[in-house]
Amino acid sequence: MAYYHRLGKIPPKRHIQFRQPDDSLYKEELVSSKGFSGIYSNLYHINNPNNIKSIGEPIPYKWDIAEGYGLKQTHLNTSTITNTGKDYLGARKILLKNNDVMMGICVPEERKMNYFFKNADGDELIYVHDGVGVMYSQFGKLNVTKGDYIVIPRTTIYRFEWNFGPLRLLVIESKGPIETVKRYRNEVGQLLEHSPYSERDIHPPTDIHLEEKKGDYLVQIKKQDMLHQYTYGHSPCDIVGWDGYLYPYTLSIHDFEPITGRIHQPPPVHQTFQAGGFVICSFVPRLFDYHPLSIPAPYNHSNIDSDEVLYYAEGEFMSRKGIDRGSFTLHMGGLPHGPHPGTVEKSLGAEKTEEYAVMLDTFNSLYVTTAALEYVDENYPKSWSE
Repeated sequence: MAYYHRLGKIPPKRHIQFRQPDDSLYKEELVSSKGFSGIYSNLYHINNPNNIKSIGEPIPYKWDIAEGYGLKQTHLNTSTITNTGKDYLGARKILLKNNDVMMGICVPEERKMNYFFKNADGDELIYVHDGVGVMYSQFGKLNVTKGDYIVIPRTTIYRFEWNFGPLRLLVIESKGPIETVKRYRNEVGQLLEHSPYSERDIHPPTDIHLEEKKGDYLVQIKKQDMLHQYTYGHSPCDIVGWDGYLYPYTLSIHDFEPITGRIHQPPPVHQTFQAGGFVICSFVPRLFDYHPLSIPAPYNHSNIDSDEVLYYAEGEFMSRKGIDRGSFTLHMGGLPHGPHPGTVEKSLGAEKTEEYAVMLDTFNSLYVTTAALEYVDENYPKSWSE
């Protein structure tokens, strides 16, 4: 949930006549969540959004769970990956999943999508580990860069264009809405003073991106483990204006202000987003605890009702050994985990950390997919041995 925003031309009231220069009506579309009781936006099309030219054969698009993987601490060493596929959808590789959320990587070879994508199954959160580009959608132009979280509500029709240079994306797909954290908001939804970020840090689309040219526009729609192939005679970016609360936006991990204390703070102080069945946290550069006897390294803890995934983005991760930039670690519920041997003593007296990491905590078990097996570090479960 963000805040009210508007772009382009809109009529003075909803659901009234709004005419084009040729005196025909603009076509209004309500994009709403939770039926008609959640957040929504009203969009105004030049063309009828249901005007389909053709429907192609659907393409299977799913990731299978690795049966019999078992209960063990897991390191997926994806740090050396330079390419996971040719185009954006082909390069999305899901490594961990359950019924609430999926998480994976995307390192595409192609920098420009020649089609649009719509996820009709869930909301998306894309973390730009490396890359600079533009996301075009019916909501307009959204500039994106390294360190950005891109929150994309389901059914947003979009495509990316990336500049040359390193490109690596962390992809999270959620069955439910991805929202700002409830405890950071007051009763009318405004972010509170103690929130680690504010509305100034949330960046919606900046400009209407109007595409009026007729032609064949392919929209690949993800629904029920298939990519459905819809071709329209006009661009989905035929929007002259819109307003509302539902739209894609960015929030940079660099704008997350850490909460610190005299002794080590628990992971919830790093929470950045909430969703049904999981939360997402950001670990950023921060001063360490300032009690004279403080231990900067995290304490051992047992996840009795959640699984914890850390994606390591930048810096030196003081509590872990053998972890590289771009690694995933999965610490399953039912097993204690904590700093590697020697890292606690090494942390004493340290004043700050320069690390960046994204954490996914789920309240239902996560499963390793078959696509993840090639990255499993078989030595990691015993890496706490003295």
